[in-house]
Amino acid sequence: MRALVVDHGEAGPVRFADVDEPVPSGDEALVDIRHIGLNFGELNYVDQWPAGAVHGHDAAGVVVRAASDGSGPPEGTRVALGMSPHAWAERAAVSTASLGTVPESVELADAAALGIAGVTALRVLRKRSVLARDVLVTGASGGVGHFAVQLAALAGARVTALVGSPDRAAGLRELGAEQVLTDLAGTECRFDLVLDTVGGPLVAQAWSSLAEGGTIHLVGYSSGQDTTFPSGTLFGFGEPRTIATYGDMTPTSGELTDLLGLMAAGRLSAPVGLRGDWQDVDDAVRALFARKVHGKIVLDVV
Repeated sequence: MRALVVDHGEAGPVRFADVDEPVPSGDEALVDIRHIGLNFGELNYVDQWPAGAVHGHDAAGVVVRAASDGSGPPEGTRVALGMSPHAWAERAAVSTASLGTVPESVELADAAALGIAGVTALRVLRKRSVLARDVLVTGASGGVGHFAVQLAALAGARVTALVGSPDRAAGLRELGAEQVLTDLAGTECRFDLVLDTVGGPLVAQAWSSLAEGGTIHLVGYSSGQDTTFPSGTLFGFGEPRTIATYGDMTPTSGELTDLLGLMAAGRLSAPVGLRGDWQDVDDAVRALFARKVHGKIVLDVV
């Protein structure tokens, strides 16, 4: 079968290759993949995976063989994969703990956009109540950012979306952001929760705008820059402020089910900024790295 595998050469980060058919274990379903969802991290930091391995973690498709242990959905069920390795292939063996059943009213391609981005946003926002609190989402025009803005607004937060340039602000107010900024300089708002996907100097700026008892959750570092805190800024009186890392790789079935339910109810939309054929993956990767895509990239496996 055909698959996108890790390529550490100049032509990378992925290439097409013929690979062996997956052999599911007892708690894995065999899924016919129809759409794959690309993520910046797994493509930009491809050296963290072995060359030649089937790449990718997010996709959607149809179960063609149910798990032999009786867990998970039956044959014929439309499913979304989240944080499931080796997903970018014509077929994938997937742990049933990483599958979410896609409601009939949800497009399968939209379900492929959830995965890492949707689950990350949901898990961070569940760390504390954000009802009537101020939430800052950095890199809000990206996949995680689009989901985080919507979910924070649904939870009753006053949402501020931060983007890198004015042209990346389109649509964020409609998703629930009360204000959209391109710079934190001069803002008087003090945020109770910051979901940061950018890293670098922006983290120090967000720290200066963090309310007493507030937390910055670091979920990405797309800037690739170091963070330097000026002398004295990490000292303060009042309720402690914190910086928390994120790397939760536990099974995603529960969160996918919740997110798909919100989509079916019309309360959450999939931020698909680019849809295409997986044969054009090289063009899609270039567009992703050039910051030309608002939201997620979903490619059809044909």
